[in-house]
Amino acid sequence: MEISVLLVGFMIGLRHALEADHVAAVASIVTQKQGKSAALRHGAVWGLGHTITLFVFGTAALLLDTLVPDYMAAILECAVGLMLLYLGLDVLFRMGSKGVHFHVHQHHGKRHIHAHQHHVGDVSTDVSAHQHKHSNPFPIRTLMVGIMHGMAGSAALVVLTLNAAHNFWLGLGYMLLFGIGSIAGMALLSAAISLPFSIPSKRIERLVGYLQLSIGVGTSGLGGFIVYNYFY
Repeated sequence: MEISVLLVGFMIGLRHALEADHVAAVASIVTQKQGKSAALRHGAVWGLGHTITLFVFGTAALLLDTLVPDYMAAILECAVGLMLLYLGLDVLFRMGSKGVHFHVHQHHGKRHIHAHQHHVGDVSTDVSAHQHKHSNPFPIRTLMVGIMHGMAGSAALVVLTLNAAHNFWLGLGYMLLFGIGSIAGMALLSAAISLPFSIPSKRIERLVGYLQLSIGVGTSGLGGFIVYNYFY
């Protein structure tokens, strides 16, 4: 019985990574061309932050045998909406700063919208100028985004944990496996989303522009919708 409960926690954690607000947040983070390894790292760190908060809130709920108040859950959800709104607008701002814009072209009497990127302020492409190694600092911003999402999702996890676990230690194990599942799910999802952005080819530049625009508009739109629902 205990093993099945733990396996359910792991599977729900994997599934949890596919929720719309999670996908939007991670997509907005990995839109920069950093490669699959960097995307995996960001996704795993996002899942770590998410897990840390859920574990703290869930442990407190198990010890106190209580739920997160509805008003507090609503406030945290609104905070996530504001964060998504910021992340989406940040993607659109970065597009503009990198010279990504759209042209309307006419071919054979039909109009098409094409994305183009004019590299603004590019530095010299001299190979010798890029021989040094770049450091990879710990992605604190990604961790904070995951922590914020974990705070908003804590109410639902507490309900799941209290319903699934019959004792304190089983509840901790359930949350731990849930967290491991969410870390794995977010890492894989981030790597998948980053694939088009990590291919160094002019042929997909147009597709990347459309994807960035969709991610920016979609993420900010979802954030705005969440905030709107809180106030109205």
